[in-house]
Amino acid sequence: MSEHAARISVLFVCMGNICRSPTAEAVFRKFITDAGLDTVVHTDSAGTHAYHVGSEPDRRAHEAAVRRGYSLEGIRARRVTDMDFEGFDLIVAMDEDNLLMLRETSGPEHHGKIRLFLEFAPDATLREVPDPYYGGASGFERVLDLVEDASRGLLDAVRNQL
Repeated sequence: MSEHAARISVLFVCMGNICRSPTAEAVFRKFITDAGLDTVVHTDSAGTHAYHVGSEPDRRAHEAAVRRGYSLEGIRARRVTDMDFEGFDLIVAMDEDNLLMLRETSGPEHHGKIRLFLEFAPDATLREVPDPYYGGASGFERVLDLVEDASRGLLDAVRNQL
């Protein structure tokens, strides 16, 4: 689907775009496909830093996602651009640091569309999706738990905008 054909577009953002944000992109993509909304909702992911531009998602993120039936195939790390602030309806940060960085690098007219992902998980006890990069496999499973919860809430929010 072309992002230009989409009625709503969502960008997921973490620091390097190899763990949390590609996981969120893949999970939410499956949620919107399963809901029959893949022709009206466009999703993508990016990082606030250029550490891994062009790289595939972290192997551990990929393995955890596959175990739950999600595909990270075709996702490559990229950095957030000025065009993203113009082109996306909603920009979802995984944590406070990235939320702040997004607000600092965007114009004030875009601040209303930048939110924390876990705001969409009403029962979450955390505000941030923790970065699993320096931990073990259990961190990637925890990220998936949080991302699935927030994706359910985000799907409801997107449906309400259609």
